[in-house]
Amino acid sequence: MPAHLAGAARGAAALALASTAALALATAPARADRGPVDASVWKQLAPAVAATAKYKDVPLAVAAGYQPNPCTMDMKDGMGAMGYHYINPKRYGSLDPAEPAALLYEDDGRGGRRLTGVEWIVKADKNTARPTMFGRKFEGPVTAHHNSTIPTHYSLHAWLYKKNPSGLFYEWNPTVKCPYPGAPG
Repeated sequence: MPAHLAGAARGAAALALASTAALALATAPARADRGPVDASVWKQLAPAVAATAKYKDVPLAVAAGYQPNPCTMDMKDGMGAMGYHYINPKRYGSLDPAEPAALLYEDDGRGGRRLTGVEWIVKADKNTARPTMFGRKFEGPVTAHHNSTIPTHYSLHAWLYKKNPSGLFYEWNPTVKCPYPGAPG
């Protein structure tokens, strides 16, 4: 094959591959940003820390309307777990740093729960744009789960109380474990 035709064929193949990849990204749920976090983000997260630190005491979280849900772990890809979601449905849609819709907990090894992070949840429908906070895009849309107590949504996790080696805003934390998949809240 002449060199100029071989180059055109490679270009067409590259274009087809790029188009296929773009289509796959457009149809699959988007992941939350994992990149490095600028130090200024912690200043933006300060209201979240100030508002949720008291929920290290689980009974205070329950009294504030956060309802326990089963432990969530990644069964498919082995990325880790999110832990137990304590959710306040009245906070769905909140983009206020001080009002996350969910609190994340893990077993503390002594029969209690340890607060590890927070999550903002925005219900998703055909008219909902993918939100951003702290310069990060939300994950999603994520299909309804926990027996539909969590609707189809966009979400952003922030591991405020436990380091996540995968990133401050990444949804799965490989250092969080569930006693078994779907362990009751």
